[in-house]
Amino acid sequence: MLRLLGIAFALLLGATPALAESFAFPGGFTSREIQTNGTTIHVRVGGKGPAVVLLHGYGETGDMWVPMAAELARDHTVVVPDLRGMGLSTKPAGGYDKKTQAGDVAGVLDTLKIERADVVAHDIGNMVAYAFAAQNPSRVTRLVLIDAPLPGVGPWDELLKNPLLWHFRFGGPDMERLVAGRERIYLDRFWNEFSATPARFTEAARVHYAALYARPGAMHAGFSQFAAFDQDAIDNRAFLATGGKLTMPVLALGGSTSFGPMMATVARAAAENVTEGVVPDSGHWIMEENPAATVRMVRAFLDKPL
Repeated sequence: MLRLLGIAFALLLGATPALAESFAFPGGFTSREIQTNGTTIHVRVGGKGPAVVLLHGYGETGDMWVPMAAELARDHTVVVPDLRGMGLSTKPAGGYDKKTQAGDVAGVLDTLKIERADVVAHDIGNMVAYAFAAQNPSRVTRLVLIDAPLPGVGPWDELLKNPLLWHFRFGGPDMERLVAGRERIYLDRFWNEFSATPARFTEAARVHYAALYARPGAMHAGFSQFAAFDQDAIDNRAFLATGGKLTMPVLALGGSTSFGPMMATVARAAAENVTEGVVPDSGHWIMEENPAATVRMVRAFLDKPL
């Protein structure tokens, strides 16, 4: 009975309950451990057709994309990595600047013999996706950036003044000791404060991700993602200075109670051809809070002819 009530509740929220609850990718998806660029990236691959890469952010892993992957795999080859140091990918000591992680993405695609792909990204994934697109513009057909800034680009300096973003400067060994064994408490802060409706980031999802971030080295890797922002800002400014703005079509999506239309402002500082969108009834955690709308908006953008 409780399971049926949970499924009914998820349907009311527009979720894909069976997939989201188990974090199991649809049939036909396989997992691979791809060694590249000095690390090993855990990757799920499924579907058939033009390639699309889904890049997750902090507080989640590639598992966040299960509903999106299920939809796009109907007519795409879907590639879902865990970023360096996160999820089931290995956790090297360094390489958390997004320029290096863009090399991880390139290595994954090279191994899979994929030359070009659409790229859909959220949070930290945005930063990796931008670095990849800036360095490999001919390999990115379309780019979707969802609800996170780009270091050094557009309103970055103003966004850093937001007190909600104090965690950008929170890190180091003392901070790691503070959260050791308390990963769930630390992550609940993100899931609660950045949600329009915290209950939509379900208990099952919290347990799932907290366990992954409690794995050895995971919190160190997470803090390292943020510690690299100063270098990322230097790299991004150099990309813009030498290569100019991105020219491929870009969809900029913000959660209605999070970045909202500001996401398009961020994207227009880095790209010439930007479509603006707002995910309704959602904060930062778009795939937890309103997956149906997010999938629909991304699908519509990817289906547009070039």
